[in-house]
Amino acid sequence: MNVLKGFDKSLLGERIMGHRKRNAPHQGSLSFRRVRAKTQKGKIRSWPDWDGTPKLLGFTGFKAGMTHITVIENRKNSPMFNQERIIPVTVIECPPLKVIGLRGYEYTPTGLKIAAEALIKDLPQELGKRMILPKKYKAASRLKTLKDNLGIIYELRAIVMTNPKQANLPRKKPDILEIKVGCKTIQEGFEFTSDLLGKTVTIDAVFDIGEFVDTIGVTKGKGIQGPVRRFGVKILPRKTRGVRRKPGALGPWRPARTMYTVAHQGQHGYHQRTEYNKLIVKIGNKEENITPVGGFKHFGVVNNDYVVMKGSVQGPAKRLITLRSPIRGKKPTAAPEIVQVSLSSKL
Repeated sequence: MNVLKGFDKSLLGERIMGHRKRNAPHQGSLSFRRVRAKTQKGKIRSWPDWDGTPKLLGFTGFKAGMTHITVIENRKNSPMFNQERIIPVTVIECPPLKVIGLRGYEYTPTGLKIAAEALIKDLPQELGKRMILPKKYKAASRLKTLKDNLGIIYELRAIVMTNPKQANLPRKKPDILEIKVGCKTIQEGFEFTSDLLGKTVTIDAVFDIGEFVDTIGVTKGKGIQGPVRRFGVKILPRKTRGVRRKPGALGPWRPARTMYTVAHQGQHGYHQRTEYNKLIVKIGNKEENITPVGGFKHFGVVNNDYVVMKGSVQGPAKRLITLRSPIRGKKPTAAPEIVQVSLSSKL
């Protein structure tokens, strides 16, 4: 029997639509979502708005390691203003990205849907390790179809591929990802991206020194760990029920079940995380040496353009890190003057 028969469903609105969803395991706090990431490539779930000149709103790099630099503090509210200060930094090697396609999304009531896309005619052979290369692809007609549908397109994204082989990583399979094209109008964004098809983009064409970026990546995996290390619960006294590294109680009597917020053992690490507003201190090219004596631990020598970011970045060495324009809208600032970069051995 239909209980809602005779009622105006439009009056209930979203409550009816929300009732149809039966399974939503990942709705909740990230403090309790401790599942392994599906891939080592961090997925960008949202992009910031942009109303300036057309540009790509993201880039990728491979984490090399950490070092420290000596700078002159330029923050006026700092007690060390105009004095030398040593800060930790992270070096991310950023080989050029190759633009292999363009994709347009249209806005629908259920979210963004692909309206049209176009790839370049001669795809690199390295992509054969990641996807099945089309034998007969009409790139010109696909690009024309995309241009004809600009009236319904809500967002443009460039399809780019990484080049881990150029970074001397022990793998050859490239990563494919989408990067939003920031633009005032879709027409400007299409003209900007169509000129980039088949070309490579460097890090200095996307970000500048003094900008804040968001880093998206997968953290270092630590396997299955207990609740003490995983959640930081207090170790019980010695005279207890035979076990000390466990939670003191599994929950109240009501509700009569073990809640998901109770600390238990499980997967620790290898989670996708986003760190907001990381300051770019330096953008260097391959002619400028940033590699310490003996190379970065577990990475080696930096042979391409690189980014030096203030503080730490998630993930181990060689992990793919995606840099995104700040979604929380922190404005660029003047980067501190670098006096010295430590090239001492990290081994």
